[in-house]
Order: sequence, then C-alpha cells, then structure tokens
Amino acid sequence: MHKLFIKPRTSNMIVFAASTLCTVQGNIALAQDVATTASTQLIAASTDPTAVSTVEISSKKSRSVVSMSSTEVQKILPGVNPLKALQTLPGVSFQTADPWGNNEQNLLLFVHGFNGQQLGYTMDGVPLGDQQYGNYNGLAPQRAVTSENVRRVVLATGAGDLGTASTSNLGGTIETYSSDPLAQRNVNLQQTVGSHSASRTFVRFDTGDLGNGNSAYISALHHKAKAWDFNGIQSNDQVNAKFIHNSESGKFTAFADWSDKTEPNEDSILHRSDLVSPYTRPFLYPDFAAALAYLSAGGAPPASVGPNFQNYYSDAQRTDKLAYVKYEAFLRDNLTWSNQYYYHHNDGVGVVAGPINQAGLPGLFAVYYPNQNLKQLFGNSGYATRTTEYNINRDGFISTLRLELGDHSIEAGAWYEHNRSGTYRRWYALDVNNPSSPYTRPGNLAKPIITQYASKIDNEVVQFHIQDDWKLRPDLSLQAGFKSSLQFAKGTFPVQQLPAAIGSGSTGLPEGEIDTKKWFLPQIGVRWDVSPNSQIFANVQKNMRQFVTYGAGGLSPWSLAGQPAFKLFADTAKPETSLIYELGLRDNRQLNIGPITSFEGQINLYHVDFSNRLLAISSNPIITSFVGGTTLLANVGSVKTNGVDIAGTLHFGRDFSFYNALSFNSSKYQDNYTSGSSLVPTAGKSIPGSPEWMNKFVATANFGNTEVQLSGDYVGRRYATYTNDLSIPSYFLLGLTVSGKLPVPTSFIKNLRWTLALTNVADRKGILQINGSYVASGSYASYSIPPRQGFLTLKADF
Repeated sequence: MHKLFIKPRTSNMIVFAASTLCTVQGNIALAQDVATTASTQLIAASTDPTAVSTVEISSKKSRSVVSMSSTEVQKILPGVNPLKALQTLPGVSFQTADPWGNNEQNLLLFVHGFNGQQLGYTMDGVPLGDQQYGNYNGLAPQRAVTSENVRRVVLATGAGDLGTASTSNLGGTIETYSSDPLAQRNVNLQQTVGSHSASRTFVRFDTGDLGNGNSAYISALHHKAKAWDFNGIQSNDQVNAKFIHNSESGKFTAFADWSDKTEPNEDSILHRSDLVSPYTRPFLYPDFAAALAYLSAGGAPPASVGPNFQNYYSDAQRTDKLAYVKYEAFLRDNLTWSNQYYYHHNDGVGVVAGPINQAGLPGLFAVYYPNQNLKQLFGNSGYATRTTEYNINRDGFISTLRLELGDHSIEAGAWYEHNRSGTYRRWYALDVNNPSSPYTRPGNLAKPIITQYASKIDNEVVQFHIQDDWKLRPDLSLQAGFKSSLQFAKGTFPVQQLPAAIGSGSTGLPEGEIDTKKWFLPQIGVRWDVSPNSQIFANVQKNMRQFVTYGAGGLSPWSLAGQPAFKLFADTAKPETSLIYELGLRDNRQLNIGPITSFEGQINLYHVDFSNRLLAISSNPIITSFVGGTTLLANVGSVKTNGVDIAGTLHFGRDFSFYNALSFNSSKYQDNYTSGSSLVPTAGKSIPGSPEWMNKFVATANFGNTEVQLSGDYVGRRYATYTNDLSIPSYFLLGLTVSGKLPVPTSFIKNLRWTLALTNVADRKGILQINGSYVASGSYASYSIPPRQGFLTLKADF
C-alpha cells in the first residue's frame, strides 16, 4: 500500500537491498548497531551521484537482512510505525486499522509465515518483548521512540543475530535505532493534518556540538486522530531525549523516553454461515441515549445481530517510561567492550464497556453475585466496564565484547533481564446517571464490583553468545557461533479467580515455577563474492521461543485451568523451536539496455522446520476469553515452510526507477491434534492468516524539486481457520505520495518541505485481515479495509 525507500546515492554509503539486505552507514557506531563487520563492498556506487535509487546491494551477513533509513520510513507517512514501514518488503505481511500503523489491538504481522509474537524486537539494543497486545514483557517500537527520531529499522528474516536480546525470535528480528544528535544546533518542526481530524505535531531541538564531544536533543510529540469508522480518538503524547559524549577512549550514550498513549480499539466482525456480517462494528460512544435504547430491559443486545453486537466503547491506554545508558569502551584499536543498562516501567489498561447479557457473562457474574439483579448491580444501564490492567517493571544489562584478530572478527556477549509484571482483571459499574468515558480509567472514579484475578510473574532471563566471522580468503567468509538461552519464571495469584468461574473441576488458576534452559543454539553461514557484481550467501540457524510469562492469558502456562494441568505442562511441554535454512543470490550492475541504466536485486530461498508448536485448546473459547482459564496448552506438532523472495529495482536514468518484490510462502501443519475427544484434521493444511502470494511495487519519479511515488500492495488469499475450510479473498491497494520543497521566505527558516500522502487511492472495500484468534473450522473474525485517506505534512528547520 506504500512505497519502498528511494534515496540519492552517495559514495560513502553501503545499502542492502530490497528483500534481505541491510543498510549500513560507513561509521563504526552504526556498523556495531547492526552487528556487521568490515568487509569489501560488493558493488561500487553508481557513477551518477544524483540518480534515483530504490535499493543498492552489498552484504556483511551470511543471511538475509533488510534495512530502511529514517528518510525512507518517513516517506511512507510522517510519523509511521517503524513496523508498518517494512510492509513494502517481500515476505512481510502487515495490516492494522489506522494509516500510521499505531493501533496495536488489531495489528497483524507475518514474516515468512511466522506471526508477530514469534519475532524478536529491540530499540538501540534494548529488548522490546514479543509485542503481544496484552503487555507483559515490553512495548511497541513507536512507544519506545518517536517515529520522527528513528534513524533506521532493520529486519532479519531468519532467526536474527545471535546477540539479539530476545526470547521470542523464532522467525527473525526487527531492530529499531534512534537517531543521534545533530552536529549543528537546529530546531525541527513538523505538522501533519488530514482525514478524520488528524493532527500530528512534532518539534525537536538539537543542541549541536557543546564542546568536549558532547551533544544532545530533546523532542516532543502530540498526535490526535479520529477512528475512520466511529467516534473514537487516538492520541499520543511523547517526549524523547538523548545525550552523547564522544572521546578517544569511548562513547557514552543516555536515552530517555516517555509515552502516554490512548487508542480506540476496533471490534472485529464475526463471519459464520448463519450470520449477516456488517462491514464495520462501530462503538456507540458518545451517544449514551442510543446505547441505552440498543439494549433490552435485561441488558441484552438485539438478537438479530448475534455476536456482532455493538459495545459502548473500548480502548487501550498505555503509559511507558524507558531509559538506558550505554558505554562503548575502545580498549584497543582492535578491541571494544560495550555495556548497556536499561529500565522500563509500563502502566497500562485495556477497557471494554459492553452489554452485561452476552458472551457468557451472566454465568460469570452469577458466580460472584448469585441470585442478584445484575443490571442494578452494574449501575442500571445494562452495561458493565471490564478492565485488564497491566504493569511492568523490568531492567536489564547487555554486555558485548568485539575483537578483530587477523582474519577473525570475534564477538561474545551476555544479556540479563529481571521482569516483574502483573495483570489484573476487574469489572466496574457503568452508572446510568453518570456514564464513564473511554479516556478515564474506571479505577480512578470508583471501586471495582469484581476483581476477577490478579497475577504476579517474576521472570529472569539469561542469554550468552559467541560468534566468529572468519575471512577464509578475500572473497569468502565463514560465519559461525551459538547462543544459550535460559529463563526462570515464577507465577502467583494474589487474587485468585473463583474455581466455578474457570470450569468444572478447577481449584483455581495455577501457581508455580517453570525453568527452561537451552545451552546450544547454533548458527553457521557462508558469504561468497562470486564476482564484482554478484554474491551468494547461505545460512543455517536454530532458535527457541521461551514460554510466555503472561498471567492468565494467551499461550502462558499460568493461564491453564488448574494446578494439575500446570504440572502436566511443566513436566512434558517443550518450547517452540525453529531450524531455518537460507540460500540467496544478490546482484547489482550497470546496464545499457535501451532506457534501462542499472539493476540491483536479490533472490532468497528458505526452508523452515518449526517444531513443538504450542496451541491453547479451550473447551469454551468465548467464555474463557473473559475468565482467562485455558483448558489445555499443549505441543501439537510441527510446521514446515518453504518460500522464495524475489526483489529488484530497475533504474531508467537519473529520475525514474521501478521496484518490484514477489514472494511465495508455503507453511503447512504436519500433524493433526485432538480437542477433547475430537480429532482436528490439520495435517497438510496451511497456517491461517499468512498469504502464500504477495507482490509489491514502487514506481518513483523526480520532476525537479518534486518527487512522486506510486506504490501497489497485492496480498493473496489467506486461510481463516486451522482446517482451511474458510478463507478470505486477496486484495490490491494503491498508495500515492508526492513531496517537494517550498521557497524559503526568510533566512530564519531552512529546508521548508511538504508531503502529500494518500492511502487506498482507489478506495477499495473488502476484508483487510483476520483478527489473529483462529478456530478449527466454521467461523472467523476480521477487520475491514479502511477507506481512502489523505494527509498533508509541512516540515521546516530553524
């Protein structure tokens, strides 16, 4: 739907290509950021320094890596989520409800068949957790650093670097890097306005060089936009600050982030043969009179809408404080030692105000208040407000030693994190005479009617790694190493859920410890410069995803319906593992074929053996989504994946280029599984949600000071259930961006620029994505394609 990075070529830049390559600036600090080592550039830069370039090809890795610079990220849409910026790349499927990609509740990401929770995420090396909507071990990249302050975002579509601080990177890593302070004093101001009352204001002050190697910046953001299909307001206030001290002996960095974010949640639409499904499922807020008229006297929505009833409101509120300090010591010319300490605190809540007489709620409430008038109990409106309240307190330390020794580039490191997280499920009244707002936490106004449960998880992670990049000869390198991953987790429930609310025979949600240790997760790869224009790479790597340590939710052992099920899981279950094989060819050459002047591209083939897949098997998924008691969490077999990415850019002289990326992915279950006494026939079926075929293109043209980009995003059919009995159709969306410079009215203003971005140019309608909660057969839930939207941004430096 958007476009790939188009950048003027410069002689001091090494850029990696479209599907599996990494962009690296020619300075030591950034080279360490992306964990590369010095080697000869594969392809010389274009002889025309002003030519438009979609991608340039080079490599420091024996596996696939792709990078986008800040300039190209912001071209998609100023302020865009760094994850959404990767949408244009082959093998990446990303969908969400808002144009910036900020809505986390309905965000869906697949990379080579792995979902978003099976990837690893970092910001300046700091782990960001597995990105589950129910926060427990991290935060989203756009909450860790303001989009406008992103220097680069890097995707490794294999298992990622051995030193990546993540316990979830089965299928790759996404690393975001913040920009450094500018060398000159500067004030940058950006203002975006657009569809649905959108307004985004960003201001950043750079001190410039303060002397003695010191520099800093501080920035502030205020973002506000209305949801496209109902009266909900997305807002975010965020402050970033960064300080750097450079000296001959080392580099000291301090970074701080504060983010306060609220976003309206989108309710998904259920599709089933007995239902007529609407295009959207909007909330009723703020029309409280309509909300009261919508329910029956007993608090039930109209029977005709079935499960697609309308809630009064729902939103997610997240407040994060993140900081780190890092010192890179230059011990010798060939030896550096980097040490980084980080701290993260999160205070969050997910809020839903919905009818009291739906989805099994009367049975749940009756456990706590038997034989009561539930409508009267919950404020006489027919609605109740449910919260899931999160807190995270985690800190950690990362230490990395790098040694250049002859033909060897050796790296060894360790990561330690201690995370104390908690989750609270509470129910509040929605008073008919004083209805609450989605933008105020219910706990600030009243005491809960029910505290369903409160969980506490204490989790420690330790990882070690060592690797060597050995230059066997000038054109051939061998990369090899391994990592160890250990996790020690203990979960308790200070407030225990009543057994009758969990299910028959339960004595309460489980407590206890689970320790998992994997000492040897190896990686080996080769990189061969076949010619000055071409390079072959191959890589094999094994990785593991540690068990989720979320209290009473998701694929967490502490969500099981009782202590016996927890003990069985602890004694028999195995963490998910992946073994990834990659083989690729990169090429970049000047041409003289009519109007075509140069080409760069890559083909990448991969195979994955994904073992010990975990699945939450519930006897009643609708009710357990509220009460948080999963009947069974078990290993249900393996997945085999085969795929290919083909991406390349053709250049037509200085001012026009065409990029295209075609990808195919086949990810199939190898085993059936049992749910109760029923066999679920999944063997040979494709995983739901992930498309087999995708194609993306970007056509870019320069007309003097104006640049035009037209992008296309084709996403093929996706299966919607585990047994593949239902699917959703393909879609094709167009995006258009036009940007340029404006005359500077005064010497006080510098670099006055404008950008006009349009999404879904043809205003297509249809299903955008499945909501990520799959069932075996018979039904699925989805989100719809948003309409065409437009945004105008003005930028200036002072």
